[in-house]
Amino acid sequence: MRRTPNITDVEGILVGHYTLRKRPTGCTVITARRPFVAGVDVRGGAPGTRETELLRPENSVDKVHAIFLSGGSAFGLDTAAGISRYLEEQGRGFDAQVARIPIVCGAILFDLALGDPEIRPNARAGYEAARSATRGRISEGNVGAGAGATVGKMTGGGHAMRGGLGSWAFRRPDGLKVGALAVVNSVGNVLDPKTGTIIAGARRSDGDGFVDLAAEIQRDFQPSSPFHGNTVLGVVATNASLTKAQCTKIAQMAHDGLARCIYPSHMPWDGDTVFALSTGAWDPPKEVADGIIGALAADAMAAAIIRGVLKAKSWGPYPAAKDFGESLARSMK
Repeated sequence: MRRTPNITDVEGILVGHYTLRKRPTGCTVITARRPFVAGVDVRGGAPGTRETELLRPENSVDKVHAIFLSGGSAFGLDTAAGISRYLEEQGRGFDAQVARIPIVCGAILFDLALGDPEIRPNARAGYEAARSATRGRISEGNVGAGAGATVGKMTGGGHAMRGGLGSWAFRRPDGLKVGALAVVNSVGNVLDPKTGTIIAGARRSDGDGFVDLAAEIQRDFQPSSPFHGNTVLGVVATNASLTKAQCTKIAQMAHDGLARCIYPSHMPWDGDTVFALSTGAWDPPKEVADGIIGALAADAMAAAIIRGVLKAKSWGPYPAAKDFGESLARSMK
């Protein structure tokens, strides 16, 4: 069977998941054998993040050791402690002379509405996710940080569907590789960026199709309550040797892929965050500008978002795209 392209096609990238089965939630760790350059762009109005200020181009530390994505809302930030402990045990970290300090950046999403909200990813979950990180095939759908993801909550949670985690990658003949991993937990609908067809999102009350949120917003839509419980998280990676400033620009451009697939996105109640990282394994020729890598990053992000939704499985009152529209899901594969 042919291996599906994913972010670990970028040489050096390792991905690990830890999923809590008692409640659908979990965390995902993206790391590498060697420290990597990274940048970030936060566009949602309600982010939950760790060490993102460190990634600003003007700040001192130029490489990091891991990026994590986690469910559990702010409680999920605890996973970083376990990731740091694992990396320290492996002798990996910034050399501060008296100790090696792992630099671990990350972001969380809100998934506490599914099951018992007192069950959340913690330091042990982070440790196990980091310990399991591999270059092998990535599990997609409702695993790791995507375990408790939902989409289409704008008209109320009773009309929502399952989101999930997906990954994709592109490899050019010249050696350039660009991959993405996305966790889709959106307030809005998820659309095929090529056709505008809604793949998953807010379901109509009669069960016959989806609510066209764009049309509703342009008319007289008024929410009955704030759209809490959202956030789309992503990581894009390239083997091209880049600076922190270049990674930051690529993270910004990768958000274009998010906006193509999710309507509406970057809302005041979202924490939409995209990290970009460079392993530095390939020196790009002058002809390969940052913009080319950024454009591919946006395409990879869009593809990862679509895969995350199509790989999801139903849970409780939340159907999945493959259940709600089997023919649509098949046509998108």
